[in-house]
Amino acid sequence: MYTEKSFVLKPAEAAKKWYLIDAEDMVVGRLATEIANVLRGKNNPKYTPHTDSGDFVVVVNADKVKFTGNKWDQKIYYKHSGYVGGLKERTAKEQLAKRPDLILLNAVKGMLPKNSLGRKQLTKLKVFAGTEHAHSAQQPEVYKF
Repeated sequence: MYTEKSFVLKPAEAAKKWYLIDAEDMVVGRLATEIANVLRGKNNPKYTPHTDSGDFVVVVNADKVKFTGNKWDQKIYYKHSGYVGGLKERTAKEQLAKRPDLILLNAVKGMLPKNSLGRKQLTKLKVFAGTEHAHSAQQPEVYKF
């Protein structure tokens, strides 16, 4: 009797690559889905759901992303200080002026699993507001959509 064995990728066997993505004039949600798939490793034929088999992603020009519709005025970002009455809120336009990297980071975070694996995968995302980034030593290759 012949039984086929399932392939399970071990974390040590996963070859991690570095990708560079230019976010200029890209829609936030559509870009975030692509980034989340790369971070999870779904673009890899050896994808294993319970293993961190994804690649590293460096995003530049995060301050030049776009939203569809009226989201610049209507979308609200919340954060809480942990104290009573400590809920702060900003519109997307205010968030772009203060912390443009958090717009894309929060969008990708919402598309990853809500567990320790998702938190580990999010650490492989590096977002920069301008064109300069600190990961040129890793020689990231440009990601094709």
